[in-house]
Amino acid sequence: MAKPKSGYDASNIKILGGIEAVRKRPSMYIGSTGKAGLHHLIYEVVDNSVDEALAGHCDTIEVCIHKDNIVSVSDNGRGIPIDIHKDTKRPAAEVVLTTLHAGGKFGTGGYKVSGGLHGVGVSCVNALSEWMDLEVCRDGEIYRQRFERGNPKPEKRTKSKDAEENTGTKVTFLADKEIFDEVDYDFETVGRRLQELAYLNKGLSIMFSDERGKGRSDTYKYDGGVIEYVAHLNKGKDPLYRPPIFATAEKDNIFVEVAIQHSKDYYDENLFSFVNCIKTKEGGTHVVGFKSAFTRSVNNFAKRYGLLKNDSEALSGDDVREGLSGVINLRIPNPQFEGQTKTKLGNGEVKGIVDSIVDEGITNYLEKNPAAGRAIVEKSLIAMRVREAARKAQELERKKSALDTATLPGKLADCTERDPAKCELFIVEGDSAGGSAKQGRDRMFQAILPLKGKILNVEKARLDKILNNDEIRAMITVIGSGVITGIKGNGNGNSEEEKDGDLSEAEFLKRLQYHKIVIMTDADVDGAHIRTLLLTFFFRYARQIVENGHLYIAQPPLYLLKKGKSQKWIYSDKELSDTMKALGKEGSSIQRYKGLGEMDPEQLWETTMDPEKRTMLKVDVEDAEAADEIFKMLMGSEVGPRRDFIVQHAKKVRWLDI
Repeated sequence: MAKPKSGYDASNIKILGGIEAVRKRPSMYIGSTGKAGLHHLIYEVVDNSVDEALAGHCDTIEVCIHKDNIVSVSDNGRGIPIDIHKDTKRPAAEVVLTTLHAGGKFGTGGYKVSGGLHGVGVSCVNALSEWMDLEVCRDGEIYRQRFERGNPKPEKRTKSKDAEENTGTKVTFLADKEIFDEVDYDFETVGRRLQELAYLNKGLSIMFSDERGKGRSDTYKYDGGVIEYVAHLNKGKDPLYRPPIFATAEKDNIFVEVAIQHSKDYYDENLFSFVNCIKTKEGGTHVVGFKSAFTRSVNNFAKRYGLLKNDSEALSGDDVREGLSGVINLRIPNPQFEGQTKTKLGNGEVKGIVDSIVDEGITNYLEKNPAAGRAIVEKSLIAMRVREAARKAQELERKKSALDTATLPGKLADCTERDPAKCELFIVEGDSAGGSAKQGRDRMFQAILPLKGKILNVEKARLDKILNNDEIRAMITVIGSGVITGIKGNGNGNSEEEKDGDLSEAEFLKRLQYHKIVIMTDADVDGAHIRTLLLTFFFRYARQIVENGHLYIAQPPLYLLKKGKSQKWIYSDKELSDTMKALGKEGSSIQRYKGLGEMDPEQLWETTMDPEKRTMLKVDVEDAEAADEIFKMLMGSEVGPRRDFIVQHAKKVRWLDI
């Protein structure tokens, strides 16, 4: 054997304890140490209280962000057990907060269903907090204990008659500044998650308050549960029928409830699925079961009432779900998650259970409300005809070469690199900016697609109108028509292959012509409008591009500051203000750049396109539901919500370009 290299032996192997491991690699447990990970701390603690509600022992949860970003979460559940744990000889509450994979969710006596199945939630929060205070009321005692960076201090017990009846748990913590990039919670972000939990747990009251600044508070309680959730999703839309379709039942210890409702003038599908209050972003067997049952039920209704031309005609899943908003909510004793983000349900038995419950529930609804059934079929038939016409137009477009610039109104200037992983596509505003970009780019890997003016607002348009728009057709052809996920129509309505997600990652990357797509618009009001229109298109019809991290926004400079022989590009008003305080105004000249075309090619390359120097924003969808609401409000056909938004935020406008 070869002599082993020195410097690496058993002494190099480190064994990290539970708390130490979490502090060493926090992203493994909470995803990141940025904003998302910070908010995840609150969700983990709240999930424990929700588990008590799922078990039928809690109906009120209070969440408060105190001054200095201290957070407290309390509930009126049974309280974490405080008796001595037989294996560790320590109070059970201390064990739960200091030991990974410890909790009441692994045996048979604690919880029937649970969102926190891995048992690392509250112990992770404890490990990543500067300090945590625990207060438990139960068994005639009030139990208090402090933890500092996960390490327990001696507990204190006080006898109390109130603790016999008024049971519950309160957790107060301060996120550790040594771990997180910043410790500043966003009220809206936390509020959306708490509201979501209230919708999913009918009758549960969640009180949320913020003591920072001027203070804010909200209470979320919905006796209608997911039916009210769907009404919330369709706020600002004109429903195709009322009330929403609702189906619920429990079979083999699996609880299922589904609520759906179509909108008249919206064409995108807005379906959210949950298992034990965990959002299953990648779908799974429950979503497959729902889609199969819903498609079959609508087709059966259409045939029974003679609404189809002949027996061979059938509506596809995409047709019947056009304009649908829906919520699928399941409670399962032992869910099995798979997929890249572990948010795809894999339990095989669930598909059939959901299928049968949804089939029965929807069939009963349509029989009792035939007018609603007819409205769904009529909308689906229009969707089918539009999709067939769109598919034919798309096939013709595919036959044209994406490199044939004569067929592209945007006049694509392609790059010479053939590996999509190395290629960048800049979508720019107008011929002037396009000319500068074409001259300033690196032709090896950077392609330029100029667009003429503002593209169609896809939030208000049908698929056929969208595909007839020259600028959108150009983008579809250049980017790769197969990745525009909103353009479907290959299903026959009865197939077992009803898809519950997008293309596989391998197939998606195979069809994507450029792995970095950059929106590059002017730094003025028109540029912001065009950028919003493009973001609306990508969110509605090419969301997989966004979700897989392939969409970016270029950050051109706003100013060129010159003083003497030196000059500096300035990218924000704050940077300008700060720079003028180092340098001073005397002898300085400031040039404001509103349009990309105002820069010569060399300047555009140096400031905005050079990978070595540029700054770009990656577009991410952290909360699809919140994004849907924003696009619906700002770009939709309903004027009222948009007017209210403008009135509410008008005073926050920093500058107007009129």
